[in-house]
Amino acid sequence: MFIKVFSDLYSTFFPRKCINCGKNLDKTEQEVCIKCLIALPETNFLNDSNNPVYQKFWGRVNIEFAISVYYFTKQSVLQHLLHQIKYKGRKELAYVLGKSIGQKLKNSENFKSCDVIVPVPLHPAKEKKRGYNQSEWIAKGISEQIGAPINTKLIQRHLNSKSQTRKSRKERWENVRSAFSIQSKEKTEYKHALLIDDVITTGATLEACAALLIDKLNLKVSIASLAYASD
Repeated sequence: MFIKVFSDLYSTFFPRKCINCGKNLDKTEQEVCIKCLIALPETNFLNDSNNPVYQKFWGRVNIEFAISVYYFTKQSVLQHLLHQIKYKGRKELAYVLGKSIGQKLKNSENFKSCDVIVPVPLHPAKEKKRGYNQSEWIAKGISEQIGAPINTKLIQRHLNSKSQTRKSRKERWENVRSAFSIQSKEKTEYKHALLIDDVITTGATLEACAALLIDKLNLKVSIASLAYASD
């Protein structure tokens, strides 16, 4: 009882604010208000077998399905939220947005057989500097919704490759093709991996990771990201 009273008093004098609009959050909202979440531009790729994210991987790597949930555009609300996640330490926001992805995935037949979630790894030096891997925190939110466990041990990033910003698809592929490796080549009990990243542009990073999971571990692979930025 005392804890609840204290919590209510604290919320009165120090209300939690939406990261985007600054509105006071109610008890059911975390990090960002429902109004701002609803305003994010959805791609509606969930059940579209011809969506442009899936098409990026056609003829390159044999994945089961691929989507992004929101469109990424410059100077948008989503860009602001991603900036908060990657550069301002707001890992809890990544978790909240991951839950919004998971709510959509659990209602789609395309993802029902996924039995493990694999976030795209950061190089250890970059993860140490940032303090966390944003894709792993997105994956945590997804995991809560769909019930599949997260495995951060299947793939490792052993090369700290240069930034992908402003690179073409070919340049991005050359930049990342040797950056990842399988940590253990022992047979895994998993059958269908859901590979997670924050933003898909050319898809080169996800292509490299998916190829390893398919070729080295004989897994089926599907892909989901928070955002899609057309290149």
